[in-house]
Amino acid sequence: MVTLGKVAPVLTAVRIQTAVELVVVVAPDDLADGQVEFQAFYADQPDTRPELDIDTSTHLAHLSYTGGTTGRSKGVRLPHRNVVVNTLQYACWGTGSLPALDDDGDLTLDQVGSPDEWPTRLGTGSGINLTPWFHAMGTIGGLNVPVMGGGSTTLHDRFDPVAYLADAERLRVTSIGGAPALFAALLASPDLATRDLSSVRGISSGAAPLPHEMLKALAARFPDAVITEGYGLTEVTMGATINPAFRSGLRKQGSVGVPVFDTEVKIVPLEGGEDPVPEGEQGEVCIRGPQVMAGYHNRPDETAAVLVDGWLHTGDIGILDKDGYLSIVDRKKDMLLYKGYNVYPRELEELLIAHPGVAAAAVVGRKQADVGELPVAFVVRADETVTEAEILSAVNDNVLPYKRIRELRFVDEIPVSAAGKILKRELRQRL
Repeated sequence: MVTLGKVAPVLTAVRIQTAVELVVVVAPDDLADGQVEFQAFYADQPDTRPELDIDTSTHLAHLSYTGGTTGRSKGVRLPHRNVVVNTLQYACWGTGSLPALDDDGDLTLDQVGSPDEWPTRLGTGSGINLTPWFHAMGTIGGLNVPVMGGGSTTLHDRFDPVAYLADAERLRVTSIGGAPALFAALLASPDLATRDLSSVRGISSGAAPLPHEMLKALAARFPDAVITEGYGLTEVTMGATINPAFRSGLRKQGSVGVPVFDTEVKIVPLEGGEDPVPEGEQGEVCIRGPQVMAGYHNRPDETAAVLVDGWLHTGDIGILDKDGYLSIVDRKKDMLLYKGYNVYPRELEELLIAHPGVAAAAVVGRKQADVGELPVAFVVRADETVTEAEILSAVNDNVLPYKRIRELRFVDEIPVSAAGKILKRELRQRL
């Protein structure tokens, strides 16, 4: 086991229940029996590479656990090949590169794209990472992709907007990446207007939908940055789609882009079936590609339910347009049924966020026998004088009657996971 000093006591407390024989600790506060400091461990290692018998297609790089936002967390089986492939898919996409081998046979990148289209060149990128590395977006996007591109990553173990923006200016960061919760906090910080962030050339968002109003605000603050929203889930190692990263590329607002290399996306009927629905119609998003998981750990029935002939059924509702751009409507499990009509929380959340008096919002369903589910909004105010009636009117006057929010609750914050996803399960429990 390799761990960090500040969290090593957690492992010490449970180690007797495991088969762990050696613990390598980075920056230890103290060393217990069976533990060794990382530099001391590394100093005794040979310069030659170890001989390893690994089948990259079947041997696991790791078990990556789903966020558990809609139910019990599941272990996702990700072989080594998945991790390398998904890293390459996004590293090549984001830098205008092709995979290559160096003189030693090691994997590297050949940046064939022009500086006009990809101004951040290999070896010059700089970023700040907050995404936890137990999360798919952190493992691939926050760790492996910057390493592949020769960029530098400065780690912050907690989010402090003032410290983040100070480092972003000092380090002349070229990219900012994270979930919408990060961007909401940065946009709300008074420091954002005072910092010189002209070095930023790319902004990438994932883990949850980026509200349209937030995207507009980011574009206004970072006029020289390409803003790309992507889509993925733990079951595809990290990602499957993203908007074009090159400067002249077509980026459609509200879209999560097109499939990355060697990846296919289709939309199938919500009620079941494998045949794609007509272009522009809503349905369940399905993905096929080399980054799709091997299956869930020790859950054969759940694996069989989502993997059909190589296609992963994601549980997300989406639309493919005529150009192959994917838009996510909502989570299938988050969709509400009101008197037999489908109500999508994201549509209501977009309207809520667009109100100047709203800082953050989430919509969930309250079960009611006679109608099915009533849309209930949880709202964090940006202006304490804004009233419930004002917000409800702003939303409900712009939607069909069956979509209207029936109840609104003001809260101090919207609960999110460590990866930035809204914990709607927790909000439902409050109801």
